[in-house]
Amino acid sequence: MFRCAARVSRPGARGRARENGYRGGMASGASESTLSIRDLDTLDEIFAAHRVIVEIWGGRDPMPAPLMRALQYSGNYVVGLYDGDRIVGASVAFFSPPEQHAMHSHVTGVLPEYQRRGFGRLLKQQQRQWAIARDIGTVTWTFDPLVRRNAHFNAKTIGVRFVEYLVDQYGSAYDGAELDQNGQGVDSDRLLVAWALASAPVREPDAADVVATVQIPQDIESLRRTDAAEAAAWRLRVREEMLSHYGRGLVIGGFDDERGYLFVQG
Repeated sequence: MFRCAARVSRPGARGRARENGYRGGMASGASESTLSIRDLDTLDEIFAAHRVIVEIWGGRDPMPAPLMRALQYSGNYVVGLYDGDRIVGASVAFFSPPEQHAMHSHVTGVLPEYQRRGFGRLLKQQQRQWAIARDIGTVTWTFDPLVRRNAHFNAKTIGVRFVEYLVDQYGSAYDGAELDQNGQGVDSDRLLVAWALASAPVREPDAADVVATVQIPQDIESLRRTDAAEAAAWRLRVREEMLSHYGRGLVIGGFDDERGYLFVQG
């Protein structure tokens, strides 16, 4: 299903062999088109991926094309998701300090019409294989803790470990997905998660072990468009509760679609 055509050296090596990370039928419920996930090796590919990222991020630029090119050239993870010859998604990650045997996935997204169809999971599966081939044991990334579908994906589909709550990690101008109805940026609070690639997914904690929960809105993205004040109130409420629980030595043990984030003793 997934395959690597060649091993690529660690950061600093010049030149990289082209590598098809995935090729096959689309996820269940999708069309009969074929997908491919492959390294972005040329400037044309980099700039095409950059245009897709900007579109996904609502006109903002979370990953400038020259930086993508520099990361790709120095041996980091820069791939595109293709539907035939059309690029419809991209993912960029970079290596952590060598002693950590880890990398940080900064940007992963697919165009709106390809969302909620399992393609994010395909990208993560290919990213896992790519990382393991380079002796990487852990992949980290951040996500907006108010976005319910992302919390569900990270906890239930991937089974990550929730590491840390980060207040306004990228600044209020960072994320085009986080604009209120006046077009103003909002604080980019994030949860940092870690995916241990060789370990079993983290299990949801037993009910008896859950000592606190933090609920989040059903659809924060719609709420930001219709009621900025209420959306901002959610951000502050969740931030306060999260930091309070972490301050008491609790940690997030999982996410439940009804109860929200599940805190357990650390």
